[in-house]
Amino acid sequence: MTEQSAATTPTSGRPRPLSPHLQVYRLPLPAIASITHRVTGVGLAAGTLLLAWWLIAAAMGPEAFATVQAVVGSPLGLLCLLGWVWAFWYHAMNGVRHLLWDAGYGLELGPVYRGGYLVWGGSIGLTVATAIVAFSVM
Repeated sequence: MTEQSAATTPTSGRPRPLSPHLQVYRLPLPAIASITHRVTGVGLAAGTLLLAWWLIAAAMGPEAFATVQAVVGSPLGLLCLLGWVWAFWYHAMNGVRHLLWDAGYGLELGPVYRGGYLVWGGSIGLTVATAIVAFSVM
């Protein structure tokens, strides 16, 4: 008789990981939503620095403002603005979701997942709507 180690599956004897890791463990939607909420918070802080740069340049005069406009108006700058807008909508919608949780609503597993999908879809939809409105004005 051979002794089985803790690293083998009892029925098949095949090796298995000692602990879950990202290569075999799929994060559930609530965990992904929580991580994304934190990342968008950091992104909003960085985007707010860009907004502050834009406002300071506007106060400094036309040359400084033209420089910032050239950076922000570039394809990379527009992509960053689009990402900032998405981060804003995601963070805002997920914040409302957290407020509902604090009030005791939607704490069961089904509503948690539906709310996560709603936040993801809603933030993308609102970002597209914001981009359409922004570019129609330009």
